[in-house]
Amino acid sequence: MAKKKVTLTTNKIEARREENLEGTIVYRLPFPKKLDKESLKALKDLGPIVKRQPYHVEYLHSYGQDSPFFAGLTNKVFLGNRDPKTGYTYATPRGADMYSGCETEWVQLPDEGRVHAFTVCHFGSEEFLPETPFVLAQIEFEGVDTLFLTRIIGLDPNEASLDWIGMKVKARYLRNAKLKPTDVYFVPMGSVEE
Repeated sequence: MAKKKVTLTTNKIEARREENLEGTIVYRLPFPKKLDKESLKALKDLGPIVKRQPYHVEYLHSYGQDSPFFAGLTNKVFLGNRDPKTGYTYATPRGADMYSGCETEWVQLPDEGRVHAFTVCHFGSEEFLPETPFVLAQIEFEGVDTLFLTRIIGLDPNEASLDWIGMKVKARYLRNAKLKPTDVYFVPMGSVEE
C-alpha cells in the first residue's frame, strides 16, 4: 500500500488561541514544580479547584400562541382557554384541547378562587432563591376544570396550616410586568394587601 504524501500549505495559520484578560484568570494554583512519580501520586490529595464565574445568556424567544395570556397579565386581565365544543376550561394557556385536539378559544377567568393545594418552598431556582421560603399553591376557580400554579403572598410560610386549603384568594398583578407567569400572584381575600 502506497503512502500518501502530506503537503503543508505555505499560508500562515495561527496555531495559538488569542488570549485576553476577560473572565476567569488563575493565580498561584498549587501544583508540583517537579513532576516525578511521588509528586504525581500526591496529586490525588489535591483539593478540588473551586471557581466562581459569572454566567449570562441572552434569550430571544416568542410566546407564540400563549402571547394573549401574557398580554392579559400586563393589562391585569386573567385569561384561560376553553374547548368551544365541550366547554372544558383550562386555567393555564393551552392552544388545543387535551382530549379532542381541537383549537381552544380565549376566555376571561375570574380573579378570585380558592386554594386547592399548597407547598412551602425552602429551595428554588436561582431567580427565587433569595425569596425562600415562599408559598406555592394550586388555585381552583368556579367553572374552570384545571388548576393554576402560582405564588400566594401575605401568608407566613413558617406558619403553614391545613386551614389554608379552601381559603379564598384574589389575583394581584405586578405593576411593572415582566412578561413572566409570575406577573400574577394571589393574596388571601380580606388581607391588608387586598
